[in-house]
Amino acid sequence: MQASQRISNILVGGSDGWEVFMRARQMIAAGTPVTELTIGEHDIRTAAPILQDMHRAAMGGHTGYASVPGIPALRDAVAARVTARTGVPTTRDNVLITPGGQSALFAAHMAVIDPGDIALYIDPYYATYPGTLRSASAKPVAINAHASDAFQPRAADIAAVAAGAKSLLVNSPNNPTGVVYSAKTLEGIAQVCRDHDLWLISDEVYDTQIWEGAHISPRSLEGMAERTLVVGSMSKSHAMTGSRIGWVIGPEEMIANLLNLSTHTTYGVAGFVQEAALFALQQGEAFEADIAEPFRRRRDLAHAVLAGQNVVNAVPSGGAMYMMLDISATKLSGDRFANGLLDTHHIAVMPGESFGGAAAGHIRVAMTIEDGAFQRAMGTLCAYADSLTVKS
Repeated sequence: MQASQRISNILVGGSDGWEVFMRARQMIAAGTPVTELTIGEHDIRTAAPILQDMHRAAMGGHTGYASVPGIPALRDAVAARVTARTGVPTTRDNVLITPGGQSALFAAHMAVIDPGDIALYIDPYYATYPGTLRSASAKPVAINAHASDAFQPRAADIAAVAAGAKSLLVNSPNNPTGVVYSAKTLEGIAQVCRDHDLWLISDEVYDTQIWEGAHISPRSLEGMAERTLVVGSMSKSHAMTGSRIGWVIGPEEMIANLLNLSTHTTYGVAGFVQEAALFALQQGEAFEADIAEPFRRRRDLAHAVLAGQNVVNAVPSGGAMYMMLDISATKLSGDRFANGLLDTHHIAVMPGESFGGAAAGHIRVAMTIEDGAFQRAMGTLCAYADSLTVKS
């Protein structure tokens, strides 16, 4: 017996680019200390008051089937948050609560893609994107952003392959690069979507982590609310990664269709988790800023370390918990550099190639460990790069 083509083809070539991460975890399991700068996981846990509210809700009986589109109070809170931040009138009928952002990403593509449709996405990309599109029976087509443009995608490059496509997936602030798309970039993307009748799926899970510039939701641009699905999540904004709670924002008719999908797949999110998410949102923007602040601080620390050398260069990073570093001066691929750094200094970073060919010659650093340890790891990384350059 064989698995379906849909399942067996999720990973082309059988790899999702996370070999360095897995090797680091194997080393740790074997007793070797490793400094992990790989995965986007906060070094703090979910705040105690949120967990206490989750416990209160569970003990209060919210352990049965919850409303599949999300409890009304949470959908209202998400809608109010989106309205306030984007200026686009949003109600609970525009909101579907999902088991995390990844579930929202899959659901959004299932909503707009028929088997064999072309689904566009930007390279560099978050590692699950191509597999998610294949899971929805789409034909994924990547569009390279360029390091020379600070990884801001060009509208002309998107337009060149947009004919016959059904959707475009974008992500700002961007994982893996940390780039925040400019108003010019987003206006260009919106124009291509309008010209070619594309659905735009906008992954905005890092919208609270902005260090430079401003986050612009493309749903707020002219003519885009009716053709945009926004993916959101509590994971990054509230350090609730393991709680698995996110949402899709979109036109009312599409959200109604997505409710049918949820009914036949996830059947919603646990009520006590939704209650805790509602409590978390009620803590306001100051709470979210406190969650984001360590990454702003570590970005500044990284820039100070990088200023003391001339081998490793940072991609201009305006947001998210990552930095993309150009290590091409070492003449190594990102993969070889990352494996060498792990073997030599037990520091784990992600090769740029894990996120697509456009990021070759780069590595991604997650700013997710304590400040002092992060600063030391960055210093060691730069010294390692320098040693490779001296020997070449």
